[in-house]
Amino acid sequence: MRTYVKDIPEKTGKNVTLFGWVDVRRDHGKLIFIDLRDATGIVQVVFNTKDENLLKDADRLRPEWVIKIEGEVKKRPVGMVNKELPTGDVEIEALRFDVLAQAASPPFALDTDGKEIGEENRLAYRYLDLRRTRLQKNLRYRSDFVQHVRDFLHEKHFVEIETPLLTKSTPEGSRDFVVPSRLQPGHFYALPQSPQQYKQMLMVAGFEKYFQIARALRDEDPRADRGFEHSQVDLEMSFVGRDDVMQLVEQLVLYAVGKMDGKVKESPFPVFSYQDAMKKFGADKFDVRSDEEKKKNMLSFAWVVDFPVFEKDAEGRWTYSHNPFTAPRAEDEQNLLQKKNIENLISLQYDLVCNGHEVGGGGIRIHTSDMLRAVFEIIGHAPGAIEKQFGHMLRAFQYGAPPHGGIALGIERLLMTLLNEEYIREVQAFPMTAGGRTAVMDAPSELSSDQLKELGIEIRKKSK
Repeated sequence: MRTYVKDIPEKTGKNVTLFGWVDVRRDHGKLIFIDLRDATGIVQVVFNTKDENLLKDADRLRPEWVIKIEGEVKKRPVGMVNKELPTGDVEIEALRFDVLAQAASPPFALDTDGKEIGEENRLAYRYLDLRRTRLQKNLRYRSDFVQHVRDFLHEKHFVEIETPLLTKSTPEGSRDFVVPSRLQPGHFYALPQSPQQYKQMLMVAGFEKYFQIARALRDEDPRADRGFEHSQVDLEMSFVGRDDVMQLVEQLVLYAVGKMDGKVKESPFPVFSYQDAMKKFGADKFDVRSDEEKKKNMLSFAWVVDFPVFEKDAEGRWTYSHNPFTAPRAEDEQNLLQKKNIENLISLQYDLVCNGHEVGGGGIRIHTSDMLRAVFEIIGHAPGAIEKQFGHMLRAFQYGAPPHGGIALGIERLLMTLLNEEYIREVQAFPMTAGGRTAVMDAPSELSSDQLKELGIEIRKKSK
């Protein structure tokens, strides 16, 4: 029966069977030591002259070989305890071993934090890069954090529901990634920028409390805290106002962060109006920590509210400031419906910021067809285009839509902040490069002529 490294200290005097990788090899002449690494930790294994053949055979072991070890757990000699390891007061006296897989020399060191290695090289060999201690810790931390989020929301009677990945392209802000349809040539699916429309329809469906750990895909230029794809804690609630959602989300964040031993500067989270934030910080995302608090890696959360419903785009046309489904304040509803005083309409949007990053954004939603239609008319959509692109939402709202609101919390941005990392790729298993290429696999790549023919697609070069 297999024993995991983390359980070794409880097995003193017993024979155990371990599986893992050779982390380090040290040759001391009449003794050979290796550090054996599995998913739970590292333990020292010693080969000695009690078995000359075994000692001689162990001489061929090299770092990153995959092996099976059988041996006896023994206390380390006095003065040889390694206080830096949980297993540091014991070692394994090897009785036999089997090599399960040999390994070529890695293209870079695995015993550093990896930040000194170029991005392209790290991501080309990401399966090796992920062996390093820091990234193992980060991804396990991510798994635990998401589990705590799920525990909290299930306790609050939320229902976890998956929404489709193949959906319709609608103008919501960012560029869509599109997928050609084989069965309907010339037609395309879009990958979801968010589950926004589906989760609102789930409120119409009467679920009242929904969430999912959702994948979101947006064709935006990558940067340190943004990639083509990310994950978010996506939730929606019926029969709530702005404060109800903000209070629940604050409880969720405090619960999950507390479970991960994060240090939050203050609670309740301070609330700033958009106007005040712009005047005080010059931006709607900001970091209010002192230098001492930054050294302690404190987490400074704050809410930003009272955003304008509409703003002007680069061409001077009205566009929505958040998304077209965010409701205005009650006192601004009639002006929106009548398309009056547009520049002064205030929305029920709320953003959550932490340490200079926007880590969440949401709002109370429009839940009537006439108001949603008015939004699209203000930003210049023709009636036929509104029906074609959003007719499904307009119809849904005609069948008894409850008032509702929600939020999306960016998991990667939250975690890079919690772990004091600079890039979201450090909390993703297989992130993309800054140039938008996938890790390990060479994508995007060309399709074969047969694939293009089946999809009814012809590739033409862009004219300069």
